[in-house]
Amino acid sequence: MTTTTDPHWAQMLVPAEIDDAAWPAGFTFAAGHCGLKRKSPDLMLVRCAKPQGGAVSAAAVFTTNRLQAPPVRLSRAHLAASGGRVRALIVNSGNANCATGPRGVRAARATAQAVGKQLDCPADQVLVCSTGVIGYPLPYDKIVNALPAWAERDDGGAAGAQAILTTDTRTKMAAVSFRDGAREYRIAGMAKGSGMIHPNMATMLAFCFTDAPLTPAAARKALTAAVADSFHRITVDGDTSTNDTAALFASGQGKLSARGAARFQAALNQVTQSLARQIVLDGEGATHFVTVEVVGAASAAEADRAARAIAHSPLVKTALAGADANWGRVLAAAGYSGAVFDPDRAEVWFSGLAVYRKGVALAFDEVEAKSRLERPEVTVRIDLHAGKAQAWIWTCDLTEGYIRINGSYRT
Repeated sequence: MTTTTDPHWAQMLVPAEIDDAAWPAGFTFAAGHCGLKRKSPDLMLVRCAKPQGGAVSAAAVFTTNRLQAPPVRLSRAHLAASGGRVRALIVNSGNANCATGPRGVRAARATAQAVGKQLDCPADQVLVCSTGVIGYPLPYDKIVNALPAWAERDDGGAAGAQAILTTDTRTKMAAVSFRDGAREYRIAGMAKGSGMIHPNMATMLAFCFTDAPLTPAAARKALTAAVADSFHRITVDGDTSTNDTAALFASGQGKLSARGAARFQAALNQVTQSLARQIVLDGEGATHFVTVEVVGAASAAEADRAARAIAHSPLVKTALAGADANWGRVLAAAGYSGAVFDPDRAEVWFSGLAVYRKGVALAFDEVEAKSRLERPEVTVRIDLHAGKAQAWIWTCDLTEGYIRINGSYRT
């Protein structure tokens, strides 16, 4: 587990795994197979409690897609009804329980009620999340029937991270600690996501847990800030999903100092940025992790607009898949993004190699450019020379692997 007080996204390390001891006190993970998938783990139940008992503080942000799954709508309603006090989180994979009509609503409610009964808490203190194929009724009886045997199970956070996966090829976890005076606090998180990844609550599930003391309002403020510079800044394919949820749970009691609150925010940012980075690294069919940087924009909004256009462009992404320094595609994407700039003043670099400046292509070494773009991590940078604002987005290339995975996803 890494200790930090001032993390920065560019220096992030992605842990392959985190020790069970890194997960904060107050959370117990039961995870395994309940029958939604053929063999793989498909259900996680997180029991949440403060040291002296009682619900933990919680906050969440959800998909902005107009098509929202019943678990999303129910969890949002439960957070409002409970005042951000939560006793459990239950997550199933293998079925999104989306576009399933009244049956889907009943399934989500019945799942929350069953967990509430099991833990002797109100159903509105249970958050429900689902991920998987859209349009198939959720056989929630399999979830309900599995719960009694899981009442006292503690399989660990890593098992939970495995149970929430769909097309992911690996689990995604991160953990850090920080100090507030003599007290050390922990933050640990897990995420799933590989395809249908797009900013505006990127397509994924992400859950962060901490033993730091936070009110629901403080948790909501911290999570919103962390998401803005992590999950809202990644894209794999430009598709915003129907079930996106990112949530923060805090089991601590007492109060952080002003310095402790700042350190908590920095540590939470590091966890969410690590998870976001891991999602992009595991993008469906991806072979390159790409950072798109836009500098010299007239405003932050225009820098962001240009960065997103470049990162979303299938032509840019396929060029990167082939290690082709096709600067014209980058410039064209910035040109249609809506950002105001003069192309005759712009400059473009691929992984530090200048390829375009002031309206014309530079005489760069194609072999060197290809070599740089064949590296696992590459950077696309454009200076608009229209101001001082800048922005960045994490994305990946687009390969035939993406087509193979999504061409047969439902079957």
